[in-house]
Amino acid sequence: MMNEQFRQALPVIETLKRHGHEAYFVGGAVRDYLLKRPIGDIDIATSAHPYEVMSIFPKTVPVGIAHGTVMVIERGVSYEVTTFRKEGRYEDYRRPKDVTFVRSLYEDLQRRDFTINAIAMNEHGDMIDPFGGMEALNDRIIETVGDARERFSEDALRMMRALRFVSQLGFSLSAETKQAIVQYGHLLQHIAVERIAVEFEKLLLGSFMSKAIELLIETNLFSYLPELATKKKELAQLAAYSLVPVHRIEAWARFAYVARLDSQGLKQWKLSNHLIRDVSICLEALERIHSLHDWTTDALYEYGRYIPHIERLRAVLHGDEPYVQHLLKRWEALPIRERKQLAINGHDLLALFERKAGPWLAEMIGKIERAVLRGEVENEKEKLKEWAVCNQKRENNY
Repeated sequence: MMNEQFRQALPVIETLKRHGHEAYFVGGAVRDYLLKRPIGDIDIATSAHPYEVMSIFPKTVPVGIAHGTVMVIERGVSYEVTTFRKEGRYEDYRRPKDVTFVRSLYEDLQRRDFTINAIAMNEHGDMIDPFGGMEALNDRIIETVGDARERFSEDALRMMRALRFVSQLGFSLSAETKQAIVQYGHLLQHIAVERIAVEFEKLLLGSFMSKAIELLIETNLFSYLPELATKKKELAQLAAYSLVPVHRIEAWARFAYVARLDSQGLKQWKLSNHLIRDVSICLEALERIHSLHDWTTDALYEYGRYIPHIERLRAVLHGDEPYVQHLLKRWEALPIRERKQLAINGHDLLALFERKAGPWLAEMIGKIERAVLRGEVENEKEKLKEWAVCNQKRENNY
């Protein structure tokens, strides 16, 4: 029985067919439907050419028209509708030099990476499976469509995708696919680091990450990844952790901690500055916080919204239980949780002491923060002014 998500998308298929075109559900949504996994975006393949699709539907966006993809908006939901195509000779081990639109579903499925991704479903829920994808799903095998050596020499990123699917699904690689990765792993050097990082992040977040990391080592593919050529031992340690990170920050932080990568090492992965900053904060905290007792008031205040990430990482790395909710309650009970909550600011202090701004100001605000956190003074403007004046007098007397 077709699920609700596919039923909602049926009008797109039916409209294309009314206009004389073939149309099928394809890709990851079909695979995950067969695996009874949550379904993501639903993609549709059709014999209609892009401009024919755009002429049929009132709301479309030509998101990738050169490659045959048009976004069709049906009842407020967006669907990628892509013309059946075959691909020409590949360049730079990543992209086809050109694509040719065809009218054959078989030819379209034939160009896809793995057999589990080369299954189509019609509007009645019947499966079209010319390359044995359903058998591969039953056998829990990742295998390429056609010759694995040819598929990987066309697009080297497919090797990372193979291991990513191992991590997400817990499947094994077919012998031919595994051997081809060993033989053609060096081609990964031609792939943009940003694209590799996307697949590697999904691998780190997969439920079977350990299995994928072990294959990364077995196939020697790790030696072609940024900063990892000399990290075989560290990767083996990473594979020993079975718990799945719940957030990308935690995934990258655990990886960086075990692989002993600092912010400069993470930059080689071409991660965003924002993500590197978040991961670096977690790494810094892990150097200081080894047990629940290390979560002092100052630590809670300093790390704030990072507490769940840091605590889950600490627990995994030290074989302990995470105390996230306990720590969040303690954090929420603090008199202030960030500097802007102070009832006094820099302008107030400049006026109070009739002094120009300088290093003394940041130092004074820091002292006030600590005094409020430790309960030495209430977070009320007049009381903070009084405390600041008294503190200044004490220092002047020394």
